[in-house]
Amino acid sequence: MLQVNERRYALPKAPTVVVCVDGCEPDYLAQAVAAGHMPWLKRTLAQGAGLVADCVVPSFTNPNNLSIVTGAPPSVHGICGNYLFDVASGTEVMMNDPKWLLAPTILAALAGAGKKVAVVTAKDKLRRLLGHGMAEGICFSSEKSDQATQEENGITGVNALVGMPVPDVYSAQLSEFVFAAGVKLMQRERPDIMYLSTTDYVQHKHAPGAPEANAFYAMMDSYLAQLDEAGCVIALTADHGMNSKVKMDGTPDVIYLQDWFDRKLGPAAARVILPITDPYVVHHGALGSFATVYLPPGVRASDLATDVQQIRGMETVLAREQAAQRFELPADRIGDLVCVSERFTVIGTSASRHDLSGLDAPLRSHGGVSEQKVPLVVNRPLRGVDSARRFRNFDAFDLALNHAQ
Repeated sequence: MLQVNERRYALPKAPTVVVCVDGCEPDYLAQAVAAGHMPWLKRTLAQGAGLVADCVVPSFTNPNNLSIVTGAPPSVHGICGNYLFDVASGTEVMMNDPKWLLAPTILAALAGAGKKVAVVTAKDKLRRLLGHGMAEGICFSSEKSDQATQEENGITGVNALVGMPVPDVYSAQLSEFVFAAGVKLMQRERPDIMYLSTTDYVQHKHAPGAPEANAFYAMMDSYLAQLDEAGCVIALTADHGMNSKVKMDGTPDVIYLQDWFDRKLGPAAARVILPITDPYVVHHGALGSFATVYLPPGVRASDLATDVQQIRGMETVLAREQAAQRFELPADRIGDLVCVSERFTVIGTSASRHDLSGLDAPLRSHGGVSEQKVPLVVNRPLRGVDSARRFRNFDAFDLALNHAQ
């Protein structure tokens, strides 16, 4: 048994694959299964375990991937967004540097115990975080698969192995590469543990049941079937859900919160941070349903929370300590206020700072409580599990290693 962040994990008895499907609202699976596009998943739901779990809020990529691989919330591992305001340096930075990670990962612990570990992620922004602490093992991204080296990634010749060129970062193929690589690695390397993490390009553009969405999940189903046939225990979950974020006329429904604070307190007196921000914003315009606000000295969060709460489309506004407790966040890495918008609404900074010209479909995004429900599927029956309890996406390794029969 290994102990990682106050949880104990059995060593894998069979090859074990944990999959994080980015942006996978449970309805994507339901619609694809109902339409006959996911025969493997249909069998798995009948023979294994099909649960609905809660992801962590903010329902963004980095916090949830790190929760899954640490088995803990952001209050433990420290990654509370894709992006944050570094108070020490006074700058806004990406949270893709391992220096922000406060806890060890299950992957590193298993590698340290002598198990063969492989990690494949779609975007390179996650690679260094997911691979942190792995003394041995394979860890690379689809995005930079052609740059993989033995020293940095534990593997070379990735594209030749997979039989695919480097995919466009804004494409379904970026995720397909993850699954194709996973199958090839399982065939050639037979890792004890493999973690696969996709991108949500398709989910940002297409609703559940759309032909493009069903095609994506059919592709995924075919690769998962191959891993199952190879004898793998598979646990599938998601980092967050996805919802339409538009008005009835189809245009984005946005609260421009920096503009609101500029009118209220004066230009640039407050600083609004959008933790959804990353280098890949064409498909969502850096608009999500979660924001954190740093207030100027002398302005109390409690004095403004009620006013912000009254903005149309705002669901929850909490002061720092309340937000840290409710959403299990590190209090020293969030602002004085945390703002969460409703299901159909997103939060921006200033209207002039968001380029929405790249949106070629009605805006779909995530970040709030409304995107917290995600699937948690295991291709084996589970023993010793209370099915009535609250499940989290970061229970995936626990279920796969400790409870899958």
